Amino acid sequence: VGNYKRTVKRIDDGHRLCNDLMNCIHERARIEKVYAQQLTEWAKRWKQLVEKGPQYGTVERAWCAFMSEAEKVSELHLEVKSSLMNEDFEKIKNWQKEAFHKQMMGGFKETKEAEDGFRKAQKPWAKKLKEVEAAKKAYHAACKEEKLAVSRETNSKADPALNPEQLKKLQDKVERSKQDVLKTKEKYEKSLKELDNATPQYMENMEQVFEQCQQFEEKRLRFFREVLLEVQKHLDLSNVASYKNIYRELEQNIKMADAVEDLRWFRANQGPGMSMNWPQFEEWSADLNRTLSRREKKKASDGVTLTGINQTGDQVSQSNKHSSSLSVQSNTVQSVQSSYNPFEDEEDTGSTVSEKEDNKIKNVSSYEKNQSYPTDWSDEESNNPFSSTDANGDTNPFDEDASPAMEVRVRALYDYEGQEQDELSFKAGDELTKMENEDEQGWCKGRLDNGQVGLYPANYVEPIQ
Repeated sequence: VGNYKRTVKRIDDGHRLCNDLMNCIHERARIEKVYAQQLTEWAKRWKQLVEKGPQYGTVERAWCAFMSEAEKVSELHLEVKSSLMNEDFEKIKNWQKEAFHKQMMGGFKETKEAEDGFRKAQKPWAKKLKEVEAAKKAYHAACKEEKLAVSRETNSKADPALNPEQLKKLQDKVERSKQDVLKTKEKYEKSLKELDNATPQYMENMEQVFEQCQQFEEKRLRFFREVLLEVQKHLDLSNVASYKNIYRELEQNIKMADAVEDLRWFRANQGPGMSMNWPQFEEWSADLNRTLSRREKKKASDGVTLTGINQTGDQVSQSNKHSSSLSVQSNTVQSVQSSYNPFEDEEDTGSTVSEKEDNKIKNVSSYEKNQSYPTDWSDEESNNPFSSTDANGDTNPFDEDASPAMEVRVRALYDYEGQEQDELSFKAGDELTKMENEDEQGWCKGRLDNGQVGLYPANYVEPIQ
């Protein structure tokens, strides 16, 4: 009696399991979304680094193919996320709403119907069971009383103090208790027989209600199996044709990498095959002697192209991203040994790329493909090929100040975030080295302790006493 409550509780558990399954799918969808975002951010960052780095030719294209693969896989995982939420999650939500109906007083209609059905089926049998328990109790009490009466009678026979009248009463008591035992036993057996006769009908009625609960639960179990199979199909990218194509294309792009082709291209564009700018006679020009401020040089471009030098050959500038024109790089190459190691693991916050990661992009690669490489000259001459004095004794207008100021240690008064690649970024309290004094626009040239050289506003620092 009452054990049907476990079956009734299963209905409430079914509703809760629908919520659990929806939460499970929702969490997986969120993981798919975060993974897709991280793939996209990774591909974007490394694509920029490879394109700006020193790698070239077919190997560069093979390397970039990995970023293309990440972008395509990211799209597929976003589709997985969309399928999980828009199809599977919504399907469970709608089924749950249709299968379970909430009542005004709380609980579900299906739970109450099952509870009432079991109670109604069990009520007649439970009543008879109660009668059996009462008859059993009465029979056992009569047996106990008979045993006590027999014990008293036996003890009285050995007691000479008792008169015949008292002994007669004890014997009558024994006789009555025996009759009570027979009556209660008969009643007990009768009620038990009636219970046994009612049991088949009781079982039939209970099983009928139980089967209704079983059918309700069967619908939920079959529905869960159906949904889980759909989730599996959405998660299984191995059966998606486009997913297989991504890696076929990646393999083809890698196999297309040709060392001989890359070396031939480098010879034609960066080696003996490139167009030459042999020195030629130049007339004096007033424009050449116009002194450009350092800030104007910086803003012009990363490098200032020499004017007045005639190109030999038809090729004025190289195709692709590699320029063959002579230029002076405006800013010193940042040290490769920056504070950022691109291979270190980062803590997963589940958010998008932070501002710190954006700043890392500048430091991971210390190269740019269009940067100029100074030529090594003899010991008698400086490393700058343009620093020598020409035949007229005039200095090269692109030289920095001939006599650099003495280096001075300064401390930052305020935070400053560089707006251009040739500007330094620092926090209030950071120390750096001032390499050149303030120019006309109020900028100084300095060097951070990590070796990075660039410009900064002169009024943002103070000398260290």
